[in-house]
Amino acid sequence: MSALGSLRTTAGAERRFYGGMAVAILAVAILGFARTYFLRPILPVPTPAPPALTHLVHLHAVLFTAWVVLLFIQTRLVAARRIDLHRRLGVTAAGVAMAMVVVGVLVALHAVHRGIAPFGMDPHRFLIVPLVAITLFAAFVVAGIRARQRDPQAHKRCMLLGTIALLPPAVARWALLFGLGPPVVLGVATLFVAPLFVWDWKTLGRIHPVTLWGGLILAVSAPLRILVSRTDEWVVVANWLADLVQ
Repeated sequence: MSALGSLRTTAGAERRFYGGMAVAILAVAILGFARTYFLRPILPVPTPAPPALTHLVHLHAVLFTAWVVLLFIQTRLVAARRIDLHRRLGVTAAGVAMAMVVVGVLVALHAVHRGIAPFGMDPHRFLIVPLVAITLFAAFVVAGIRARQRDPQAHKRCMLLGTIALLPPAVARWALLFGLGPPVVLGVATLFVAPLFVWDWKTLGRIHPVTLWGGLILAVSAPLRILVSRTDEWVVVANWLADLVQ
């Protein structure tokens, strides 16, 4: 195969890989929140009744769903070689990401006041889980935006890793049905990095630095969140943070 043909094959495979990852993430998000949000109006009310959906929660759902849909659309635009539209839509995506960070933090803090936390956890102790997820998302997206011109490969990986950082809540909805706890949820969500490691090894012959360090950060953050949540010091911090939205 000629060098040009090889490059075209690699580019096509890359588009399929990122497109496939976007579809998988979109499916996890929709299926994960189907019972508790998307199909909630038409399903029987479970016992005990789930918490009421506030306006802030609805806004949170709209923004986070929009982000996953945008990820899918962006991969399709790249596949169609509409880089011009991809870049224009990227400005909208950046705005959505900023709104997600603000609204995500507010929802997490308000959940403490409402006494809402999965797995029977104390809401103050659980607070670290969503806050770290939102922080990681913001860090990856900012890094991805900064790399969009000078390093497209880093840009793609940062955006994918940032989205993976948000997957635990969707995974948790299914874990609750099987009585599985936070370690399993965070572990399963982190496994979404594995295809990126495989992709790097097959196409680059090595692990891209963004994949390596980003994947390690996601993996290490999972047990750290659980460990920190069990400390009394974190409860003090959580109380202080929750008081900011009273």
